[in-house]
This record gives sequence, structure tokens and C-alpha cells, in this order.
Amino acid sequence: MSLGLALIAGAVEACVGYPDALYRAIGHPVTWIGRLIAWVDERWNSEGESGPPQKLLGVMLMLALVTGGLLIGLVITRVCFAVLGPWLALIPLAILTGSLLAQRSLHEHVEAVADALGKGLEQGREAVAMIVGRDTTSLDEAGVCRAAIESLAESFCDGIAAPMFWIAVGGLPGGIAYKAINTADSMIGHKTDRYIDFGWAAARIDDVANWPAARLAAVWLAAGAFFVPGASPSKALTVAWRDAGKHDSPNAGWPEAAMAGALGLRLMGPRTYDGEMVQKGWMGDGRFALKAADIRAALKLYRAACGVQLGVLAVLFGLTFL
Repeated sequence: MSLGLALIAGAVEACVGYPDALYRAIGHPVTWIGRLIAWVDERWNSEGESGPPQKLLGVMLMLALVTGGLLIGLVITRVCFAVLGPWLALIPLAILTGSLLAQRSLHEHVEAVADALGKGLEQGREAVAMIVGRDTTSLDEAGVCRAAIESLAESFCDGIAAPMFWIAVGGLPGGIAYKAINTADSMIGHKTDRYIDFGWAAARIDDVANWPAARLAAVWLAAGAFFVPGASPSKALTVAWRDAGKHDSPNAGWPEAAMAGALGLRLMGPRTYDGEMVQKGWMGDGRFALKAADIRAALKLYRAACGVQLGVLAVLFGLTFL
């Protein structure tokens, strides 16, 4: 049943996304999780302490988030099944589960960068600053495009492939637990003085949770390249295998390198964080003078990869009836 839930949730979210009116009325599950993490961070995390005590508190937070996410998802699932039965229950569960995915919103945010670049470089910088953490004030057009495409590739894993994987494995409980882990990592999993200990567990658990999905994301992008004129499935896999390890993250490099290889681009490279230039290796051996058209090509590949993922889920779900 989890496969069917993942399939329906993915299809519904791709078509309608998360309604703005609903977001304004009640917020979003990720924002609810974020408020809880921020509340705990404020009360438990003290910059004056370091070492095992702060690490232990961080571990306790992650245990609470994962356990709580699993229990909440299980209770909601059991109630829906008890009231509606196994098949009708899929409808409300799929709507709720779809809120854990970001296919449509990610596309809109990245497309906005391409649209903004059409108006001018400064508008492009402002748009890409909404989706990346690096300094964008000095980026040229190619830098803006690389930042947008890299964010698209990495978020394809975090926002789509990974939650879809855990929903397919564990239903709504698996999806909520994953989003709790990923949200915690984005908020406290940083190597700063404040979070180096308290956020240690969040970062490590997120690495583990994303490990299978990151490699699957590279496969989905390679398969999606079959449906995008000019894209190369073989180069996607070759560059992913060769260059994924150049990324600091054990996972983010896989979809980014696959995207670079499929489209014949060069991604990553040097970039600026907090006014400091950080030297990064290049992923891919293609063009690095990118244009807004390259963002749109990346979006085509992204849509194809999302379609491939849903297609695979449909096949697997169909096989359960044999």
C-alpha cells in the first residue's frame, strides 16, 4: 500500500502542489516541524557548552523527532484506514503525504531565476539568492545559472527523491520522519560554533537517510535524459560516478554530477560564502559559460526525472497485484 500512496501523492503534488490559500491558513508541515526545532534549539542549545553534553542533547532531539514523526504518521494512517477502509483511505492520505514533496514548488522557484535573468543580472542574483546559501552579489550570469542548476539537482534529492523513497518504504510515517530529519539538518546541521555539537546528530542522520535516494536521484536523472533532446544518459552516469566525490556532502554530489554530465555542463567550482572564496572542484567537463536557457534545459531534465520516478513507482505498484 505504501507504493500506491507514494504514487498517488507524487501525482497529486505534481499537478496541484501545496495550495497557497492552505499555506496562509494553516502553514505547512515543514514549517510546523521547523517551529518545534527552533523552540528546542533556543532552550537546549547553549553556545557556552561543548562536547558530549551538547551532542547528547542533539541526539535526544533527533530521537524525539524521528519517533514522534513515525507515531504521528502511524496514528493518522490507522485512523484513515479504520474510518474509510484501505482504498478510500488513500485519498486523504495521499493529499497529506503530497505536502511532504516539493516537485511543483521547486520547479517554480528555479524557473523564477531563469525568468529574472531575462530582465537583468541584478534581478537574477536576487532570485537565486532565494534558493541558495552562498553570496550572490558578485555572481555573473554563468554563476547565477550554475547556482540555480546546482540547487535544482540537490533539491531534487532532498525534496523529491528522498521523501518519495521513504514514503514508498514506510508510508506516511516514513515520509514525516524523513522530513523531520531533513528539516533539522537544514536548521541545525551546520559546522558553526553554535551547531558543531548540537547539530552533529542531525547532520549524520540526514546523511544516512539521503544515501539511497541520492544515488537513485542520479539514476532518475540519467533515465530522464532519454526524454530530453541533446541530453546524454551515459554521460550522466559516467560523470556522477567520477565526480560525485568532489562534493563535501556524501550525497549532494550524485544528482549534481549527473545533471552536469547529462546536459554537458560544468557545475560547482569556486564560490563565495560569507565574503570568503572557497575553492571547489569542477563537476563535469562541459560548458561553464551558462545562460538562462541552460536553466530551462535543466528544468526539462528535472521534469523528465520526476516522471521516470513516478513511472517506476507505477510499475512496482502494478507488480504487487501479480
